[in-house]
Amino acid sequence: MRQNTSRSTKARLGIDFGGTKIEAAILSSDGHILFSHRVPTPRHDYEGSLRALFDLVALAEKQLEYPKGKLHVGIGTPGAASARTGLMKNSNSTWLLDKPLLQDLQKELGSRVRITNDANCFALSEATDGAAADVAIVFGVIVGTGCGGGIVANGKILAGRNLIAGEWGHNPLPWMSREEFEDQPSCYCGKTGCIESFVSGPGLSRDFEKHSGQKIPAEEIVTLAFEKNDAIAEKCMKDHVDRLSRSLAQVINIVDPTVIVLGGGLSKLEHLYTEVPKRWPSYVFSNEVLTELRRPKYGDAS
Repeated sequence: MRQNTSRSTKARLGIDFGGTKIEAAILSSDGHILFSHRVPTPRHDYEGSLRALFDLVALAEKQLEYPKGKLHVGIGTPGAASARTGLMKNSNSTWLLDKPLLQDLQKELGSRVRITNDANCFALSEATDGAAADVAIVFGVIVGTGCGGGIVANGKILAGRNLIAGEWGHNPLPWMSREEFEDQPSCYCGKTGCIESFVSGPGLSRDFEKHSGQKIPAEEIVTLAFEKNDAIAEKCMKDHVDRLSRSLAQVINIVDPTVIVLGGGLSKLEHLYTEVPKRWPSYVFSNEVLTELRRPKYGDAS
């Protein structure tokens, strides 16, 4: 990596703290990727998560022969640090809740570390030079282990007074059927019937288990539906599309974005980009829907 030393003097290390993986990448000032590496997230282990983050920073410094303690680090996290207490809130990685994540990171890494909401990072990335580059209003959606969102208007993140702008996943699923209303799943946030508990990967798994008695991950349900013509899996996928369509239609009714970009593990499902826009006109308060649903340019690493 020595050939990159001249570029890496102003390098930044970005880390995506996800529910299943933690991924780090170093970008030079001109946007070249100098280093990338991902590791599994130590789930339900706060101290283990801290160690994984520190180890990634140390590995990046070693790979680039960067002076220890000089690399600037930005971390996208589920949830946000409370403006009042500094402790983590609203994280579906529940082992981070009420923890002094930023303070603990700064003890090890110094003042050169910053954290912010991962969905906001995703939305800004795709609005800057990704699938929605130079678009006026962008809604970036992460649908994976959780269900987050971020809003970018004219190139700037809208964070909000409470740092929750774009958190569509913790509103009730709109236009519930009788069956959905009578069997609203519990959410980690303490409410029932949240959008996240229906359309996230775990939400899809829960729905399949409810109808089949089998508990399997979302990717296996997709395989059963599209490769093995399993009737229960097909129904679950059809319901998932309709729920996602209703939920994004509600966002369109409030924010009216030019483009919605999907991110997270479920953004890899190709049928969503054709089927969801077919369904959301039934729920959007307009005689036409010009909002576009786009694939992320940078996949689940945006």
